[in-house]
Amino acid sequence: MRKVVTIGEILVEIMATEPGDGFNAPIALVGPYPSGAPAIFIDQVARLGHPGGIIGCVGADDFGRLNLDRLRADGVDVSAVRVDAELPTGTAFVRYRSDGGRDFVFNIKHSACGAVRATPQSAALLAEAGHLHVMGSSLFSPALVEATLSALEEIKGRGGTISFDPNIRKEMLGLPGLEAALHAVLERTDLFLPSGQELFLFTSAREEASAVAEILTRARAVVIKRGADGSSYFDRDAAFHAAAFPAKEVDPTGAGDCFAGAFVVGWLNGVAPGEALRRANAAGALAVTRKGPMEGAASAAELDRFLASHG
Repeated sequence: MRKVVTIGEILVEIMATEPGDGFNAPIALVGPYPSGAPAIFIDQVARLGHPGGIIGCVGADDFGRLNLDRLRADGVDVSAVRVDAELPTGTAFVRYRSDGGRDFVFNIKHSACGAVRATPQSAALLAEAGHLHVMGSSLFSPALVEATLSALEEIKGRGGTISFDPNIRKEMLGLPGLEAALHAVLERTDLFLPSGQELFLFTSAREEASAVAEILTRARAVVIKRGADGSSYFDRDAAFHAAAFPAKEVDPTGAGDCFAGAFVVGWLNGVAPGEALRRANAAGALAVTRKGPMEGAASAAELDRFLASHG
């Protein structure tokens, strides 16, 4: 099995217990929960029994230890996660609005998350990798862009594959150089995994079919995550759609990352696209049933039981 590697933020998430608008007054909070989009993704990969590792940085604090303990316990290779003696582990405070949207207060760029750099350990992990998963949320600094593009070239240069999940928060859209970095990654992507309208960030097309066709001049396959409307797969020869599974939603944060982890594992192991979509939808459905962005990541046995119970 090709080892999957990702690069980027490892942080804790602290959540408001009640919906509302932002953080403008004292409110009740719960957490910390292990988090960070690439960390959730690679945790799901490892939980499914596929080899995976992450290049990142945490602080020498309880938040960093919480994340490393969780990732190790779930089978993630954390040998390339550097522990910074001075910077704190990144944080994200999250509050849901009544319309289902979210407000965030991040400390990522100026935390240990922003101190990711090349090390002998990251070089050793990349040397073992056959697949790189890129998260757009991790392209928040020039150093991380450089590290990601360098890893991409290394893995592509030896015949490996690339998956790309844009995962762009509204708070990031104005970052200098972000748009150019996103397009540079897409040019080398094999599997593109946008959520809904993220598809249109990379094309002038206004209709989905035209946008997908344009993206497929660069990528080998496109998988659109549609939340409660399921998911769709496209390549140059075929298209498939899979309906979502019903689930009692407790916390949707991380569901898209778990979906992506499950789909990438299936795709790398030759699972037929329609079945890979079905398994990924199941992973997403299970993810929303637990509070905390990484808490619902399913093992292979849990995924199999869920699918068996849903026909």
